[in-house]
Parts: sequence; C-alpha cells; structure tokens
Amino acid sequence: MTIGQRKAGLMAAGKAAPGDGRRHGGLLRQRSFRLFWIGETVNQLGSAMALIGVPLLAVLSLHATTFDVGALAAAAYLPWLVIGLPAGAWVDRLPPRPVMIACDAASAALYASVPLAYAAGVLTIGQLLAVQLLAGAAAVVFGTAYQVNLPSLVASSELAEGNAKLQASSSAAALGGRGLSGLVTQVIGATAALACNAVSFLVSAACLLAITAPEPRPVSPREVSTLRRDVAEGLALVFRDPYLRPLTLFGGLANFALDALAALVVVFLVRVVGLDAGLTGLLAALPGLGGLLAAFVARPVIARTGSARSLLLATVGALPFALLIPLAGQGPGLVCYAAGTLVAATGVTMGNIIMATFRQVYCPPGMLGRVTATMRFVTMGTSPFGALAGGALGTWLGPRNALWVVLSILAVSGTPLLSRDFTRHRDLPAGPAVPARAQVSFPPPA
Repeated sequence: MTIGQRKAGLMAAGKAAPGDGRRHGGLLRQRSFRLFWIGETVNQLGSAMALIGVPLLAVLSLHATTFDVGALAAAAYLPWLVIGLPAGAWVDRLPPRPVMIACDAASAALYASVPLAYAAGVLTIGQLLAVQLLAGAAAVVFGTAYQVNLPSLVASSELAEGNAKLQASSSAAALGGRGLSGLVTQVIGATAALACNAVSFLVSAACLLAITAPEPRPVSPREVSTLRRDVAEGLALVFRDPYLRPLTLFGGLANFALDALAALVVVFLVRVVGLDAGLTGLLAALPGLGGLLAAFVARPVIARTGSARSLLLATVGALPFALLIPLAGQGPGLVCYAAGTLVAATGVTMGNIIMATFRQVYCPPGMLGRVTATMRFVTMGTSPFGALAGGALGTWLGPRNALWVVLSILAVSGTPLLSRDFTRHRDLPAGPAVPARAQVSFPPPA
C-alpha cells in the first residue's frame, strides 16, 4: 500500500505533479499508472483463479483431506514468517520495479509447472505445497516492492485515488476470477485456472517493463549500517507508534480468521452445503463484489465521516456480519452466506484502502519498505497459522462448527482500534508527531 508534504491533508498534500490525473480526468489517463494498473488487474485475476483453483484441484482431483487444503493455504503465507522482515530492508535498498519483474517471472514458472505435471500424471499434493511455498516467497517480495513503487508513480495528493482504483480492480478481478475458476474447473479442469495464473504473471511483468517513470532512489548500502539495524528500525517504529501498532494487531487477528475461513470455505460449500464446483466458485467470488462496492464508496464515505471513523465503521461495525456465514444451507439458506460475506468483505476492503493510504503518507521517507514489511510480517505471518487452524478445526469439529470459531475471532478483531487515538478523532494524522490540525482527510471526488 515520494511522500509529499506532510503538513497537509492527504488529498491536499502539496501541489499536483505534472500530468496530474485529477486535472485530466483520473489517474488512468496517466501512462505509467495505467500500465501499473493493467498489470496488477490481470495479475489479480489470475491469482483469484488460482485461489479457488488450487483447493478445487486438490479436493476434486487429488482427493485431499480438509487438513491438506488448510496446509496448501498455509504454505502460501508461511514465507512471511521467514523472509517478511528482511524483505522490507532489501526493497528499501533496491529499485522496486526490477524486483517485481523478477518475482513475476518466478511465479509464472512455478504455476506453469502444475498443469504440466498433471498432464504427465505425476502431480502430487507435495508439488502443490512446494509451488504455494515458493510462489508465496515471491509474493512477499513483490507485495513489499509494490507498496514502495506506487508513490513514485502518482503525486501524493493522488494516493487515495490510486489505492481506491487498484483496490477496485483487485476486487473486480477477485469477483470475476473466483467465479471463472469454478466454471473453468467444471468445464475444462482445475489445472486450466493455474495455467491462466501463470500467463497473468507474464502480463504483469510486461506492463512493468513498459513503465518509464523514474523510480524512488534506493538507500545505498553505504548509508546504512547493517540489515539487522534496518530491520530493527522498522520494528521499533511500528511497535512504538500509537497508530501503526493497533493497525498491525488488528491485521494479524483479522488475517488469522480470514485465512482460516479460506481454508474451510471450499470444503464447507462442496461437502457440507452440497454445491457443485460452478456454484462454489460463484459464491467464493462474493468477497470481490463486496470489495468492489467498498472501492467505489470509500472516498465519499470517508470524506463525509472522516478516515478514523470510517476505519472503525469498516472494522468494528462490519466484520461481525461474517457470523451469518455458518448459517448457510441449500436454497434460501445461501442468502445468509451472501449477506455475511458481502458486508464483511466491504468492511475489509474499505479498511485496506484507508490503511494503505495512511501508511504511505504517514511513514518517514526511506522507511516505507521496512514499515510495510514489518506490519505485513505480523498481519500476513498469522495467515499460515490461521489456515492450519482452519484445517485442524474443520477436521476436529466439522467445517460448520469450525466456521463459528474462526468467524467469532474475525468479529472481534477490530477491538485494538478502540483506543483513544482512533476514537477521539475524526481523521487519522498525516505524519508522526504533527500538529492535531494535520489530518489524513479524503475530500469528495472531483
């Protein structure tokens, strides 16, 4: 998720850069951002297909157990615990765009190996675990570099618009990709979804190669002492800060529950509710619809209520609706699943837009990579434990009862944000230790 002036509100920070997207009708008129957006949208579409395609392939073709499905989900996030912290220091020292291109190339090769192995009759759960683990490692580095690269493509006054557009396309891709994955699996086979994901990484790499905008200047190794010190600085800033610390704790709790849900949802819909692959894929796409809704309403809602209050609304207010999901059943019972998923997904996406924009404006120059990596070390580092817990609880209690447990955690995950720093103010601050009048605010769209 080039900071600009820190004593102004987010959407009023500094003067617009040449080629300001707001003046000319939006960021998609800017070539560099447009290429970045296209590459990410296609990439997210492929990844959404793989998110459903991998468990469907495991369940339908390799006869995986509930715990196997949880382990596959966990493997994708385990690298955050291994390389999550140093990834931020690496990205702060390297030009982010070549790093992202290398990660795309590696991920394309990994996902292409699955349909090839399946065609040869040698695909195993072990290979799927290895692909998820290695592609997850590439995603750690890519995701950190992605957050650092975006502020170099747009003016600081356009970060909220850029994050909203990227979140909208990501949600639309999730909506289309997950549903498409289920249909493709039913008509052609589950490996086709993973082949599409491999191609999407190549499209992303090609778009990044075509961007000509200058990149942020990497930190020279001569300007820093050691990698350990870099990591320690990121940890200290995040865990001492009254805003970054609660946001990190919230993200860790929420992702634990969300990835436990991800490990259970396909098994729940297929084996408990009794749906086919096509309908399972369509229902699994509902988070994308909720995310798309949030991306379109986020800026006007935040402008009206304030970024701090909107964040509380999106977390403490919306996430408890996820407790409707375990009530799902055949026919009308699917309304509970749809309603709970849509409201919770809308809240998650709106929270992501606010938090990504806040982090990009709030972090000191040269620290964004480390702060992003430190926060994601916690927020994404809980994901493998959540996925494993979902698989284990599903095996022990059954998928429906396991959903009650993990979604109860999601419902209360926003409690770290109930501190006075968040509840007393309308807006989040634009930088550490700035006057109270300098707030992160979102004016209505032009």
